[in-house]
Amino acid sequence: MVLVVRKFSSNVLGLVRGRVVREHGRVRFLTATAAASLAFCFPAQAQVPPTLGETVVTANRTPQPLAEVLADVSVIDNATIERSGARGVADLLGRLPGIEFASNGGPGTVTSVFLRGAETRHTLVYVDGVRIDSQATGGATWETIPLALVDRIEVLRGSAAAIYGSDAIGGVVQIFTKKGEGVPKPFVSIGGGTYRTAQVEAGVSGGTDRIDYAISGAHQRSNGFNSRLTPESNIDSDGYRQTSGTARIGFKPIAGQRIEATVLSSELSSQYDGFAPGFDDRNHHRLQTFGLGWNAQWTEAYSTRVLVNESRSRYEISPSEYLTKTRLRNVLWQNEYRFDRQLLTAAFERREDHLENAPIDTSRSQNALALGYGLAGEQHSLQLNARHDRDSEFGGQTTGGAAYGYAFTKAWRASISAGTSFRAPTLYQRFSQYGVATLEPETGRNVEVALRWREGASEFGLVGYRNRVKNLIAFGAAGPCKDKFGCYGNTSRAELQGLTLNGAHRVGLLALRGSIDFQDPRDQQTGNVLARRAKRHATLGADYAIAGWSLGGETRVSGRRFEDAANKVALGGYTLFNLYASRRIGRDWTVLARVDNLADKNYQLANTYATPGRAFFVSLKWAPL
Repeated sequence: MVLVVRKFSSNVLGLVRGRVVREHGRVRFLTATAAASLAFCFPAQAQVPPTLGETVVTANRTPQPLAEVLADVSVIDNATIERSGARGVADLLGRLPGIEFASNGGPGTVTSVFLRGAETRHTLVYVDGVRIDSQATGGATWETIPLALVDRIEVLRGSAAAIYGSDAIGGVVQIFTKKGEGVPKPFVSIGGGTYRTAQVEAGVSGGTDRIDYAISGAHQRSNGFNSRLTPESNIDSDGYRQTSGTARIGFKPIAGQRIEATVLSSELSSQYDGFAPGFDDRNHHRLQTFGLGWNAQWTEAYSTRVLVNESRSRYEISPSEYLTKTRLRNVLWQNEYRFDRQLLTAAFERREDHLENAPIDTSRSQNALALGYGLAGEQHSLQLNARHDRDSEFGGQTTGGAAYGYAFTKAWRASISAGTSFRAPTLYQRFSQYGVATLEPETGRNVEVALRWREGASEFGLVGYRNRVKNLIAFGAAGPCKDKFGCYGNTSRAELQGLTLNGAHRVGLLALRGSIDFQDPRDQQTGNVLARRAKRHATLGADYAIAGWSLGGETRVSGRRFEDAANKVALGGYTLFNLYASRRIGRDWTVLARVDNLADKNYQLANTYATPGRAFFVSLKWAPL
């Protein structure tokens, strides 16, 4: 173990001192980020940490105090979401450590999220415990998730297949909608801004000791901007509209028992210029999730959870003809036994995936057994997990994970972890005209070391990681598939390694936060950097309360990226500044104002696609106290 840690630490130091420093044209970025990283080590710069008593469920798929979690986890609460000014879930996640995103234009267009440099399909995504994914493209359709209805987000960075199964090579994102409690709380919000953007939200939530409910809906529309920059594209505004709703109802028939039902529906229509000259197409997305859960506390030590859920994702292009439908069904039975400061878990899970993409109409299933053991001691912490998945197509896949933490003092803790992961090929990759039925799962081996400090309202974190992914599925030259144009194949390998620094602090009414990422996501066969991923990116932010106002600002910095796998088409680095302010006016009314891209920076997240310029948004919310 010592040799592994030394070798890994040497690789990370080489990444920071060698590859990063030697790259041409990055001196100013390194100077700025180095200064910021030094600032994070002191109480003058940092991010307000979540409360020590806060509970998260993503780390081990069971409620656990955040202070005891060994994994690299971030939490975004409702207050942060409301004042963020983010255009979508991916944009919001891009402000966290270790996460980047890219989109082909403005809101509503194809969006990718990269956790620690991993492919977008290597992030497992849940909405209220319901898995969402596309068996056509692979990965969640991020653009369809309605941020307006999101109450909380938990992000786990690092492989977690030993807990969750397929897809969790880069990490897991859990999205939660609002949950009701107490007296009825209605709300209505209206807003508008640049590009003739308009938004309406409304809902009500509440609850008693026996039943709780939260129902909300939202509608957004915008004329957008001309998002395609090629000479052949249509010079027009590419707008979007989205209508979404969610309901979450809980019932406690007896003490220690809770039944919960959740429903979410989102319909998105967005305009975009196709790849061929003159094409003026429109995306039509529909995302639906249905969930039913039963939590039972049988004794003080033993509890169970049963989840039955389904998600449906439909994507169509018009007037060009394309239609794909994905249906996912999951059944989970989880058992938990707690004694002293230890936790034993045993979970049985069944997944069923179905794809309709003419002429494809096929399904597959996976049955899994997952075991876990956790110890949360005063000084020593341990987490062990093992899982075996048996797929109806390619057979069995076993994954494991182990993490150990040691608290030097009440404030300082070091940890080391390692885990294996996999991602099953999508049904499209196996059975389309470009598919190969004998494709093997993509597999990953991740190791990371971390040092964390937390005292009062201050925290600091340093995480180094290396994730080696084999059997990567890529589209290549003609081969054994039916199409002469090209085929999918297990042709690639990648190494994702990096170093993340983050910090947070509050001084009176001023809250400061920030993070810096040095990463090197590379194709091991070519030595090239993976497409659309920067080797350095950082965020800095501050919030301040004065005279009834809540004021905030944020800076997001990204280095140069490449559009293509050959690293011949470069996308320039960028720095963005965002401002926001809110104030309660009267007893029940709140006004919120935001300015995104304050400096009107011209930048690209994808080659030949524009991004929003300076944009203003103002909203008024009624929510009786």
